[in-house]
Amino acid sequence: MSNQKGLGPEHLNYPERHYGMDHTHYDWQMLTDRQPVQWAEGKLALWVNVSLQFFPLNQRGIPFPPPGGMTMPYPDLRHFSLRDYGNRVGIFRILRALDRYGVRPTFAVNGELAERAPYLMHMLRERGDEIIAHGWNMDCPHYGGQPRDQEQQLVCKTLESLRKASGQEVTGWLSPGKIHSENTPALLAEHGVKYFCDWVNDDMPYRFHTGSGDLWAMPLSTELEDQFILRNNLHSETSYAEQIEDASRFLLAEARHQGGRILALNIHPWMLGQPHRIGYLERILEFVTAQHGVFSAPAGALLQQCSQPEFEPA
Repeated sequence: MSNQKGLGPEHLNYPERHYGMDHTHYDWQMLTDRQPVQWAEGKLALWVNVSLQFFPLNQRGIPFPPPGGMTMPYPDLRHFSLRDYGNRVGIFRILRALDRYGVRPTFAVNGELAERAPYLMHMLRERGDEIIAHGWNMDCPHYGGQPRDQEQQLVCKTLESLRKASGQEVTGWLSPGKIHSENTPALLAEHGVKYFCDWVNDDMPYRFHTGSGDLWAMPLSTELEDQFILRNNLHSETSYAEQIEDASRFLLAEARHQGGRILALNIHPWMLGQPHRIGYLERILEFVTAQHGVFSAPAGALLQQCSQPEFEPA
């Protein structure tokens, strides 16, 4: 027979235990109770984030292998060259699809990639698309227990690289693998970042408090991400398209009654830029943009509307 006992009071009583959230990063508030956002352009905002990534061939995997990284013994050229395919070939198919349907994306870029692929940065700079920081590379995670000064160096050199290469202020951040440490949000606030996309616990932006000032959390859905659906869940491309179409129908209907919503899609050129998949991205964009009340905007433009005083929590 088991001699295990129930949890003692020390597990149920602790300093942050109170009504609402067990932390102070954001104010507890139900989405349905918030001041509704009324977009100037429509009801449902389509936010497409394109992640441009560099996976080192000599992957260290400290303290864990990066999501989507090398899986075979060094040199894993098969997976390295597949990731590189996205930055050499797939990205141009993605851009043609986005432009065809008038979609205004953001680009989350690794700082090291900006230095290794100046042609990409020159192209994005000429296009004028919004660029957000995506860490130094996919094998340099921000993780719990990481020395603060080490993480600060990663944040600094990432932002410095991207601000120099893009000519933009670069005020958005997406951590590699959406993984960050207990220090990451405060470090971002200290270095001029205004919003980050790592937390996916909402459909709309919300204020995120740190010891160094407030950020905005801009939830970038994992459930609708190409890598999550196709690579992790092993669903078909048809199922991927259907899930996004279903989400757009539901969010648009909800927006008509509860205020504006965001359909946030994170895509990777090394996955959706493949010749057998690009048609499914085109199918999604055609479907979503054809819905009445849908408009497209990059993350920064959406946040600018959400951060107006009339949309602040009471």
